[in-house]
Parts: sequence; C-alpha cells; structure tokens
Amino acid sequence: MAPRVPGEPSDHALGRSRGGFGTKVHLVTDGTGLPLAVEVSPGQAHESKYVEPVLNAVRIERLGGGRPRQRPAAVAGDKGYSYPGVRAWLRAHHIHPIIPERDDQREQRAHRPGRKPAFDRVAYRRRNVIERAGGLLKEARAIATRFDKLATQYRATVMLGILELYLRLPLANTP
Repeated sequence: MAPRVPGEPSDHALGRSRGGFGTKVHLVTDGTGLPLAVEVSPGQAHESKYVEPVLNAVRIERLGGGRPRQRPAAVAGDKGYSYPGVRAWLRAHHIHPIIPERDDQREQRAHRPGRKPAFDRVAYRRRNVIERAGGLLKEARAIATRFDKLATQYRATVMLGILELYLRLPLANTP
C-alpha cells in the first residue's frame, strides 16, 4: 500500500455526479473575477459543504499593513447554496447572502409566517463574473480534464492557472 500524502483526501476528490466522474472546483473571486481562494471536492459532494472552507481561505492584504481581511461584504451564489445552514453561517459572519430561494423552499415558506430572505436581483446578475473566471481557468487543458491523480496536485494545478490569470493583468503605472 502506498504511503498517505498529508492533506490528501481518501477519495482523491474524485466522485460521480450528473456530468460523470470528476471533481468540482469551488472558487471565490473578487468583483472583477480575480480568484481569491479555491477548494476541490468530489463530483457528488454538495456545494453547501464547501462554503466555509473556501471562504475561510480568503486573505486580502491591506494597504499600509495590518491584519489581512478575511470576509467579503457579500456572497453571490446559485440555488445550490440556498440552505438554512449556509445562510446562518453567512449571517453569523456578517456576510450579506445574494442567493435566490429554491422552489421547494418558497413552497414551504408559503405555509409558515415570517419574512422571506432578502434577494438583490441586480447584484445577482454580477454572479456571471464567477462563471467567467471558472471558464478562463478551464481554458487550460490540464484543469479542464484533470490529469492529476492526487487532489493536492490537482489543486496546485488550479493554483497555477490562477497565477496565470494574475500574470495576464496589466502592470499599474507602466509607461
């Protein structure tokens, strides 16, 4: 039996989903589409389980020193993130969720009193920035098809793709 690699999940972040056998890439970007943090999970793993780890990985250095900022002001996600646990975690960390309600939640809420979750439709339209960042990363064949056996190696490949996105940025104050 091969020795265990530190930090490597036992399933190597591979699993079955509707799209077949694969890996999900959970990505946090800023408002311009630059990735801030990434996590990988098996294809069948639910998105809501990876909200905390990927948001906890965010570190934004402050200009002039000080402790790095870790929390965004708002998080835009699709209906896959519309769960009470996710909303409660975001509220506890003072993060505004921009997540639409699922149809089954709307039906359940119709029978109970209380206010519905706030939803900013205009802000939600900017969620395509995240989708475009994922598309840019998957232009790299090694990320799109996952040749790496180990999840840690695949995550490193995704991190190299993120580094390439940062290197594409024009340098500020260049003549």
